[in-house]
Amino acid sequence: MLDPGGMNMSIAPNLSAYAEWRQRVCRTLGNLNEWLADNNLDEDDTRNRIGRLIARLDDDRLSVAFVAEFSRGKSELVNAIFFAHYGQRILPSAAGRTTMCPTELLFDAAKPPCIELLPIETRAGSTTIQDLKRQSRDWVRIEIDPGSAASLHQGLRRVGEEKQVARAEAERLGFQLDPEGERGLRPAADGTVSIPAWRHALVNFPHPLLKQGLVILDTPGLNAVGAEPELTLSLLPSAHAVLFILAADTGVTQTDLATWHAHVVPAHPSDRGRLVVLNKIDGLWDGIKTDAEVQAEIDRQRHSCAEILELPATRIYPVSAQKGLAGKIRNDADLLARSCLPALEQALSDELIPAKREIITTLVDSEAQAAIDRILARLKTRQGAMTSQIEELHALRGKNQSVVTYMVRKVETEKDDFDQGLQRFHATRTVFSDLSGKLYAELGVSALKSEARRAHEAMQSAVFSGGLRAAMREFMAAARQRLTTAAAVTHEISDMMGSMYKRFAVEHGMKLDIPPPFSMAAYERELDKLQQAYESQFNTVLSMLLMEKRVITQKFIETVAARVKKVFESANRDVEYWLRNLMAPLESQIREYQIQLKRKLDSVRRINEASESLEGKLRELDDSRVTLDRQLAELGRIDSLLKHVLRASAANDPNPAPQAARQPS
Repeated sequence: MLDPGGMNMSIAPNLSAYAEWRQRVCRTLGNLNEWLADNNLDEDDTRNRIGRLIARLDDDRLSVAFVAEFSRGKSELVNAIFFAHYGQRILPSAAGRTTMCPTELLFDAAKPPCIELLPIETRAGSTTIQDLKRQSRDWVRIEIDPGSAASLHQGLRRVGEEKQVARAEAERLGFQLDPEGERGLRPAADGTVSIPAWRHALVNFPHPLLKQGLVILDTPGLNAVGAEPELTLSLLPSAHAVLFILAADTGVTQTDLATWHAHVVPAHPSDRGRLVVLNKIDGLWDGIKTDAEVQAEIDRQRHSCAEILELPATRIYPVSAQKGLAGKIRNDADLLARSCLPALEQALSDELIPAKREIITTLVDSEAQAAIDRILARLKTRQGAMTSQIEELHALRGKNQSVVTYMVRKVETEKDDFDQGLQRFHATRTVFSDLSGKLYAELGVSALKSEARRAHEAMQSAVFSGGLRAAMREFMAAARQRLTTAAAVTHEISDMMGSMYKRFAVEHGMKLDIPPPFSMAAYERELDKLQQAYESQFNTVLSMLLMEKRVITQKFIETVAARVKKVFESANRDVEYWLRNLMAPLESQIREYQIQLKRKLDSVRRINEASESLEGKLRELDDSRVTLDRQLAELGRIDSLLKHVLRASAANDPNPAPQAARQPS
């Protein structure tokens, strides 16, 4: 049996600390939900919001993509960083092509350890890889023994399998062909074409890092990358870090540069999240040059690559994956240090984990804080009403019956004023519902499908390439216009609800913070990135010349239109969530105000009717105020604890914030 516990990598302890930190956040959120339930404060919306947040954290993953042309040592680098503790190579690593299809390495406890392979023939259909992942019948499953390196190695060799097909079949499956082999697959002399046997591979096994949420995406070379547009349009952009691998002896070749501009830059337009690896520096260790001369040569190549790729030289990491792997397996610290692999591992860890942690912190801050603020506002509204009632009842001590009768009329008048406010609120709700319907119509998937259908028909009827490009652009323009219109509707809703919030806060003394407006900027950026990717992949004169109209049309609908649909589905879900949270705080406060107003009116009436002593009611209110003060203090401690956990510098914080006591009210 293999021992996975002997890992020696910089990313392992940091990823472990990140996973433990995430679990602490989940536990704190779970304690918050339990406390709310114990104190009868768990409204459906608040409970669901925190529950969704916990589920999202439980399923949180960190994705690292490895991108390179063939023979750059990509698989060897994956072995060196993640699998050296197995004592041998796990991913096949040899000269030439070893990875022929995108391969995801991850862990899903609901599945047995296995390799799932998606046949290349599924490219003839219109179903995306993401959708096919939910259809197990389309995949070939190979069981593996996670304790056997031989079993893993043998299974992973399958991702490099190829098959010979007729030229027409290769074109039907969407592969670009090029007699020179530079911009597509090169047909053999007999007219056949060697294509990947598999479209996608999923490797599921309980590696310690994968169990903590790491996902490794191993991509094929340029020709295969271009053959699966969903890789460029979906998988690479969703990766949290992309490692682009070059060879130290060749630097940036034309195919490297083409891969960089066509696939890496569109997926990650900013420097953050992109690391360039200058691999195989051991090829410069010729035993003749001094160490200083070798280092000078590495530095020259590093700066040359940085200039060509338009990156700071500090973003380029010279390494020897092969020597780094050997150094780890042999426990040779000097060889490992000379390979420079630890510096790359540290950079990957520093790049990946803080960025992901920042995303989680922002998410929890936003979602959990909104829930806590809503409960705090509800309790403070209750506190204000209770304090006011106590003061008024104290004022009745020793007063005659006429004063008590006056108090009854005063509370009844307050109730009448509130009822009028409720009528205005219900009128606003009607307008709110109408605008919400308009918003859903703009972001609805059915409307987008109609746009995609029109684009499909226009592309099919196009005679020249200009017609194809026009149909693509019109579809993207229509999608963008829908987002623009939806943004205008969200502003109208936000302004209307802001006015309603202010009115209730002023007229009835409610503790209300106006919710922030909804922004379409993130979805517009997604369309921008998508448009960049499809312009470079489909919408070029060369693509039009090399690919059949039918293939271009099919790929556009399969990838671009499908990806736009995902963007709209995400916008639709987020808008629905925003609308619900926009109305829920005000509804919660109105319900609380109605309850307190009814209690106040009932108590004054009972005192007026001499059915209950004034002193008895005051004692009851004082007891309730003590309970309320305790709840406010406990909720404040839970709020402070959550903030403390989110910003703790490590999982094992030596100075944890005190736990809030959970006591039922």
